[in-house]
Amino acid sequence: MPPPFSRDEYADRLTRVRTAMTERGFDALVIGDPNNVNWLTGYDAWSFYTPQIMVVGLELEPTWIGREMDAGAASFTTYLPPDQVIPFDENLVQQTHVHPAEFMGDWMASKGLNGKRVGYESDVYFLSPAATAHLKSKLPDSTWTDCRLLVNWQRLTKSPAEIAMLQQAAVIAGITMQTAYDGVRPGVRQCDLMADIVAAQIRGTPDFGGDMTALYPLVLAGEAASTAHPMWTDAPFEKDQTIAFELGGCRKRYNAGLARTVHLGTPPQTLITTAKAVGEGMEEVLGAMKSGALCCDVHAAWQAVLDQYGLEKKSRIGYSIGVGYSPDWGEHTISFRPDDRTALPENAVVHIILGMWMDGWGMELSETIHVRANDAVCLTQFPREVHVIDV
Repeated sequence: MPPPFSRDEYADRLTRVRTAMTERGFDALVIGDPNNVNWLTGYDAWSFYTPQIMVVGLELEPTWIGREMDAGAASFTTYLPPDQVIPFDENLVQQTHVHPAEFMGDWMASKGLNGKRVGYESDVYFLSPAATAHLKSKLPDSTWTDCRLLVNWQRLTKSPAEIAMLQQAAVIAGITMQTAYDGVRPGVRQCDLMADIVAAQIRGTPDFGGDMTALYPLVLAGEAASTAHPMWTDAPFEKDQTIAFELGGCRKRYNAGLARTVHLGTPPQTLITTAKAVGEGMEEVLGAMKSGALCCDVHAAWQAVLDQYGLEKKSRIGYSIGVGYSPDWGEHTISFRPDDRTALPENAVVHIILGMWMDGWGMELSETIHVRANDAVCLTQFPREVHVIDV
C-alpha cells in the first residue's frame, strides 16, 4: 500500500511549511495534529490515542516519533526512511511514573534543538499539556512559541492531486446519501439505517473504497433535528418527521461533506418555505464564491436571502475541509461568517453547511465546493430539494 501521493507532492508541502517557518522565525516545529502529520508525510494509522508527534526543522527532515507497535505503518504509508521513524518503547505507554514525551524531548535535544526557536501546536486534540510540559523540560534553553495553525494554513490551497482525491470522496458521499434515501421509512430504526450508511461509506465504489469520515455521520430526526449534532438512537423513524442527514464520504482521509433533508409524508408549509430560502441562499453563496472573494462577503450573500425571508442562522455557514481524522473534518482555518475577512485562495475546498435548527424541527443542505479562479463548483453532486417520501 504505497503513500497516496507522489514524493514530489510531499516535497512541495514540506517546502511550503518551511517557508512559513522561516517567515515566523521557527527553527523547528512539533506537530501533534494527526491531520497535519498525514498531510506532510502520508502517515496513516490509528495511533494518535497515545503520544505521537512529527518534528520538522529547517535543517532537520520530518521525523515521526510514536509508539513502537505503530512505527511499522510508516514503511507502507510514507516515504520516510528508517532514520526518520523513531519509536518509543512499549514500557512507556500509559505509565504513571514516566511519559513518552520525555523520550521525545531527549531525542530532540540530541538533534541539537535545545536553544532553538521551537514552535508547537498548542490547540490540537492530541498534544496534551502534560506532553508539552515534558518536551519543554528536556529543551529548557529553547524558545517555545505557539505555531497554532501554521501547517493548517498551508493545507488550505489544494493541489490537483488533492482535488482528484476529494472528487472521489464526493462520489462516495453521493452513494452514501442515496443509501439514506433508499432506506429511510417509518418504522425503520435509526441505528439500522445508519449501519447501512456506514457500510456504504466504507464500501465506496467498485473502483475505490472509502474510509470512515472524520465527522461521524449524523441523523437529525424529529425533535432531535432542532440541534446541530445529535447522535443516532434505536428509535424508529416516524410518519410526518422531517429528517436531516449530515453524511459525507472519505477517500485516503480526504473528506467531502454532504447534508440533505427528507420528509416522511406531506411536508408542512414551514418546511417548504424554509427549504426555498435555503436553496436560494446556496445559489447566492455559490455565485459569490471565487478566488479573492472575502469569506464575510460570501456570508453576506447568504444573509441577504435570510433577511428577505425573515429567518435567522446564528452559526457560521462553512469552513475549509480536507484531510481529517476523528473528531473533525474541518481544517480550523477560514470560516464563513460576518467577521472573517480572509480572501479565498484559488483551489481551496470548502464545506458550506446551511443548517436551520428550528423550534422542534430542523433541516440541512450542504455542499463541498472547489473554489476556482473565476467561480466555484460543487464536488458533491446530489439533488438539493427536500426529498419527500409519500407514506
